[in-house]
Amino acid sequence: MTTEQMIHVAVCGAHMSGLPLNPQLTNLGAYFVETTTTSPDYKLYKLNGFTPARPGLIRVLSGGTTIALEIWAFPIKHYGTFVSGVPAPLGFGTLNLADGRTVNGFLCEHYATLDAVDISHLGGWRNYLSSQ
Repeated sequence: MTTEQMIHVAVCGAHMSGLPLNPQLTNLGAYFVETTTTSPDYKLYKLNGFTPARPGLIRVLSGGTTIALEIWAFPIKHYGTFVSGVPAPLGFGTLNLADGRTVNGFLCEHYATLDAVDISHLGGWRNYLSSQ
């Protein structure tokens, strides 16, 4: 365990352990903390136009569900570098977790979900990948 200042970051797609973009976390000194879920007011979409494929997570007022995600401890000194490289329509915001905690994590702008596939019923990105 390190003594440098860390921030918890939630990832729900291609940045998860063992997936193609995970080295973007580990190369900046991030380490895995836990697997958990969002509160039940989110939807997950398979976005178009990304290689590797990526999901988009949005918070909704109704019709949501819990979505699996991973929490990573990220060095604060590298957080800005990481977030500044995130391509639109993805961005960062505050996510609500099922246990009542909040954490910074990936969110998606709503417009990108209009031509995307709703995969919320699968409960997470890994389940989507397994279904393909």
